[in-house]
Amino acid sequence: MNNSANAIILFDGVCNLCSASVQLVIRNDPKGYFQFASLQSIAGKELMLQYNLAEWDTPESLVLIENGKAYQFSTAALRIARKLKGLYPLLYIFIIVPPFIRNSVYNFIAKNRYKWWGKQESCWLPSPELKMRFL
Repeated sequence: MNNSANAIILFDGVCNLCSASVQLVIRNDPKGYFQFASLQSIAGKELMLQYNLAEWDTPESLVLIENGKAYQFSTAALRIARKLKGLYPLLYIFIIVPPFIRNSVYNFIAKNRYKWWGKQESCWLPSPELKMRFL
């Protein structure tokens, strides 16, 4: 499903913040390095199983699958930022912050994402031009 030239981002497809984040990645990933699958999709669930990530352990997590490894939480977000155009790669400096601190901030935002940004009734659907980047 994944080749070495691309990384896959698994995201909460009904979360407004998550969908907006995917759209931000698409706009700032002109080479198409990232592919996407919602956590709710068949492909997303298959990848979660393949990488031994239990659905109930990661409901608030963004997952990045890159070079045969799965990254979650703030580490996934920072590794994604590192590959984008513009100033986003500068955010990768925060990788030096210990994960328990980074993930505490990440988890606080993740647990409040529906309250602050809302939730959709169904997953966001990409335009026909973007469909090829979705699994």
